[in-house]
Amino acid sequence: MSATSEAQVIGTSEMAAEKVPVRRESLWSKAIYKFRHDRTGMFAFAIVIAYSVIAIGVWLGWFASEWADVTGGKWESASVSHWFGTNIIGQDIFARAIFSTSTAFEVGLVVALLSTIIGALLGALAGFFSGSWTDEVVLWLMGVLDSIPFYLFVAAIVFAMQDSAYSMHVAMIATFWTTAGRVVRGEVIKLRGLEYVEAAHAIGVPEITIIFRHILPNTSHILLVQATITFVAAIKSEVILSFLGLGVKDGMSWGLMIAESTKEILSGFFNNFLAASVLMFGLVMAFNLFADALQDALDPRKVG
Repeated sequence: MSATSEAQVIGTSEMAAEKVPVRRESLWSKAIYKFRHDRTGMFAFAIVIAYSVIAIGVWLGWFASEWADVTGGKWESASVSHWFGTNIIGQDIFARAIFSTSTAFEVGLVVALLSTIIGALLGALAGFFSGSWTDEVVLWLMGVLDSIPFYLFVAAIVFAMQDSAYSMHVAMIATFWTTAGRVVRGEVIKLRGLEYVEAAHAIGVPEITIIFRHILPNTSHILLVQATITFVAAIKSEVILSFLGLGVKDGMSWGLMIAESTKEILSGFFNNFLAASVLMFGLVMAFNLFADALQDALDPRKVG
């Protein structure tokens, strides 16, 4: 091939390369692709969606509206009329277990959302002003709350709020936000030294604007994973607190069902215990697997 022909071929190749658009994929698009190809994560996500549909149906009055009605006799076995049987006073165990699903979701969503938001805000302020009095106050508050035994703290909140229906929510939010705050604080300390933050400082962008517009959005993947973990922790804590009499007061919960079953088990009736335990295990296990898959998909070191 002559030098002229070779130059024409090279020129044509360079022109073709210039016309081919460069595809730039974001972290989120790569994470979604990775998560969709995670069979375990997708299976767990499907189970979580199924539980979500049940909870929404209860909130809308489609399911389990008769959970408190006496519709049968004492300790009836499973049948077409009562899929999980009835309890000691003839209430349908299946309806009570389904209604408890909405209670778990209500507690989990409220606690996870509010504790994550509070942790993100205080953690971002502490991280951005690391070494200042703001950081010291936030760290001191985290240390104080983490040092208080959780169940004693809940009991104190319940007593202080005079058995309010939201005392359990307040106690869990006041305790769980510290984990999100520590994670966000460490990430913000790393992000504040990047070039785009220094450039924003150089052109006179206010510090609050830098925190909420340029730094916090870049911690969203961490906050999403943390919220799912907090959701699971809130559900487990609600069941334990309700079992101890410190949780749900006006309603039904898996913890109340398990507390009710402690006397029934001695009489050889296990339906209440099994219904609450199996449904709780299914939701907690599915959310744990979902959180693990989500964390793996959003990890920048693993997303290719």
